[in-house]
Amino acid sequence: MVFKPLHFLFALLTVAVSAQELPPIQNYTPIEYEAGNQNWSFAQSQSKTMYIANNNGLLEFNGTSWKLYQSPYGTPVKSVLSIKARVYTGSYMEFGYWERNKLGVLTYTSLSSVIKNQLVEDEDFWNITGFKDWVLFQSLDKIYIYNSKTKLFEVFDTVTKRAKIFNVKNKLYFQSGERGLFTLSDGKLVLVSDHDIFKNEIIVGAFSVQDYMLVITETGRFFHFDNRELKEWKISAKVDLNATKVYSTLKLHDGSYVLGTISKGIFHLNKNGELIYHINQEKGLNNNTVLSLFEDADHNVWLGLDNGLSILNLNSPFKEYVDQLGTIGVVYAAKKIGKLLYLGTNQGLFYKNDDSQDFQMVEGTEGQVWMLKELQNTLFCGHHNGTYAINDAVATKISDFPGTWDIQEIKEYPNLLIQGNYKGLSILQFINGQWIFKNRIEGFDNSSRFFEFIDQNKILVNHDYKGVYNLELNTDYTRALNVGQIPSKGNGSSLMRFRNEIVYTTINGVFDYKPKKQDFIRDSLLSKKFFNAQDSIIGIVQSTNESKRLWGFSNNNIISVSSGNLTNNPEEIKISIPVFFRRSMGVLGFESVVHLEKENYLIGMSNGYVTLDLDKKHDRNYRIELNGISRTSYNSPKVSIPIVENKEFDYSENNISFSFHVAEYDKFTEVNYQYMLDGRYDQWSNWSTEPSIALENLAYGSYTLKVRAKVGNTPTLNEVSYSFVIKRPWYMSLWAFLSYVLMIILCSILIHRIYKSYYRKQQMQLIKENKKRLKRKKLKNQKKLVQVKNERLQELVDSKNRELAISTMSIIKKNEFLNAIKEKLKDLKDDAQVRSVIKTIDRNINNDDDWTFFENAFNNADKDFLKKVKEKHPELSSNDLRLCAYLRLNLSSKEIAPLLNISVRSVEVKRYRLRKKMNLSHDDGLTDYIINI
Repeated sequence: MVFKPLHFLFALLTVAVSAQELPPIQNYTPIEYEAGNQNWSFAQSQSKTMYIANNNGLLEFNGTSWKLYQSPYGTPVKSVLSIKARVYTGSYMEFGYWERNKLGVLTYTSLSSVIKNQLVEDEDFWNITGFKDWVLFQSLDKIYIYNSKTKLFEVFDTVTKRAKIFNVKNKLYFQSGERGLFTLSDGKLVLVSDHDIFKNEIIVGAFSVQDYMLVITETGRFFHFDNRELKEWKISAKVDLNATKVYSTLKLHDGSYVLGTISKGIFHLNKNGELIYHINQEKGLNNNTVLSLFEDADHNVWLGLDNGLSILNLNSPFKEYVDQLGTIGVVYAAKKIGKLLYLGTNQGLFYKNDDSQDFQMVEGTEGQVWMLKELQNTLFCGHHNGTYAINDAVATKISDFPGTWDIQEIKEYPNLLIQGNYKGLSILQFINGQWIFKNRIEGFDNSSRFFEFIDQNKILVNHDYKGVYNLELNTDYTRALNVGQIPSKGNGSSLMRFRNEIVYTTINGVFDYKPKKQDFIRDSLLSKKFFNAQDSIIGIVQSTNESKRLWGFSNNNIISVSSGNLTNNPEEIKISIPVFFRRSMGVLGFESVVHLEKENYLIGMSNGYVTLDLDKKHDRNYRIELNGISRTSYNSPKVSIPIVENKEFDYSENNISFSFHVAEYDKFTEVNYQYMLDGRYDQWSNWSTEPSIALENLAYGSYTLKVRAKVGNTPTLNEVSYSFVIKRPWYMSLWAFLSYVLMIILCSILIHRIYKSYYRKQQMQLIKENKKRLKRKKLKNQKKLVQVKNERLQELVDSKNRELAISTMSIIKKNEFLNAIKEKLKDLKDDAQVRSVIKTIDRNINNDDDWTFFENAFNNADKDFLKKVKEKHPELSSNDLRLCAYLRLNLSSKEIAPLLNISVRSVEVKRYRLRKKMNLSHDDGLTDYIINI
């Protein structure tokens, strides 16, 4: 294998710059933007929205959200250009433009369809260039020039290996095959130069520099061309660009150049050809193949990669050193001595030389470093194990007293230094040209991270929880004679000297020490600078070796307060930071800010550090834009709607979503949004990073949505205002109310009629009930009358029965009497006169008139009885009926015998015969049967 010194030099240079601070890099993967891997070209609209030619189509990015538009035939988009309201794209066998419709969505119009017959088979359009009223679409075979005013085309055959058109001094240049460099003049192709370089090498960049053209080739060679002579420019940067090939180039606004390579990322050169940065995948890019480069309106550099895309914030006041491998650890302290930068971390003390080295550990300093401080031309390292003196990256241990927090001078004794340690205070002494440990100060054993002298022998020592100790030391600094205590003013405390005063800071404010009161009094001016209702300070520190600034850290900002140049009032600088920045700053309460040079400061992080150049901090103007509006109905997907003022929505569409954005692409800048809805919410909402609002279940009425934003701490120039109306629901419309009134009237009438009918029915019911009551009363009276009549009849019957009984008894008595006389007469002599009397008696006993009288009386008492018996038993004789009548009266045989003028025995015989005639069974009683008829 042949050793190539140039390759070795390139490798060495790569090592040298690997430790340099780089501008913030934002990477976006295909998974994040949900499109293809390769990104071929960039364009930016007037509203700062970015458009990217992607393998899957046209990709749109507004700083907040990504949106992919498929090309007409699903082919990769290879080129893009934004001119006013149009976005031109070129793809396989197709080119045209996109315009935004009323819904805020891009729609495509084909231009190539007009000249379809002039396209070359399998033609890809790799480049689009705008020039005055023309738009040039370039493939590897032709250039199609479209006049946006006349809508006419001109076509030129320009076979080339790389589709590139260069606008230099308002003139267009391009290569054509192996014929050389051409330009367009008066509608014709004009050869500019047929130099071998233009014929044999691929030109990837051509830029205007002073009075000549700077030409960059694919092999990384630079040439100056003045339309006559081509001279090579040997750049200062010792990089072998030919080993990787340059694929894309870009001249930035400051005159520097960015070269995108096939396999080594990008090289950033200044206008003198010196290397500023070399950034590749190892240093933070998504990929080493850079297909396209673009500088946006805010001077961010966009890199279209073979896998994803990256954004370099070259104009950011921040620069990053990211410890990708974790070899350095959390940075707690730093110090710049000449060309050497020292970092004190949780893993040890590291250093690097600006010119040649990566960070290396200072031998023997493994472990936690708390402090780096230069005093009396010596760099001291406060370490977990003690104190080290550092000289040219060599550490000499000068104290074994563990846990050195800080070291300060004792003004009255230049050969003495006082240390704050884990367990109190100690003294260093300069003897024989070196610093050594002298003694520990007895009588005080508390951790002394922050301490300040009040005077020669009095010192204040801060304790985060117990407050501030007021120590009085003896003259030889060996013992604390007296230990007083000032109560704590809050957690997160620190003690430092600012503007020649001792300042005590906590999470509750900033306090100044008042010696006469021996207490700390709140400094309202400084407290106001750091503390406000919206953003609470977490910690306040002082930049190492530079007491002109105090630094406060919150979740949203870094606040730097200086002592003021022209007035005594402190001057404040507020730098907005995103959430990830604060979270990566390491251990809370151990923030580190180190002054490097001029207004450049180093801030320690958990995975490296960032530098902040306050001179680069500048305010920019931003605008907020409304992206789109969508509505949702119950159980249906979102539907985009036109962005039209005073749009009316049906009540069923009262769930409305709004999306908006601020086109900001800086990694360390966070955008927050706030909204207010007139008609519902009369106050501004809390700040949020969410770039959308979902308004749900809105009541009917008129609304005006107002949205504003702040980029970092800078409010946008405008606020979005959108008025709309939610229609009344059908059941609350005018016709509905009229129908309600009509229904109420009809219901009133109906109710009135119902009530009227009800009361009429009630009245009729009452009348009916009264009638029924009267009828019942009448029936009752009639019944009573019938009862009275019945009673009277019964009395009459009883009277008749009594009469019948009396008559019957009279007959019985009479017959008994006659029978008695008859028996008496039978005892007399049997003569005719006696016989005549006996016959007379017999005639009276069997007198039919008596029977007739009895029958009439019986029928009056028991109407139709004899008739019923006769009908039931027609075979009965009159004597039988007479017997039945007597039995009906429940007369015994003995009582019946006289009535029939027969013996009792004969009555029994008659009863027997009567039973037979009536066909009564043995068990049936004759008397009972007759009574029940």
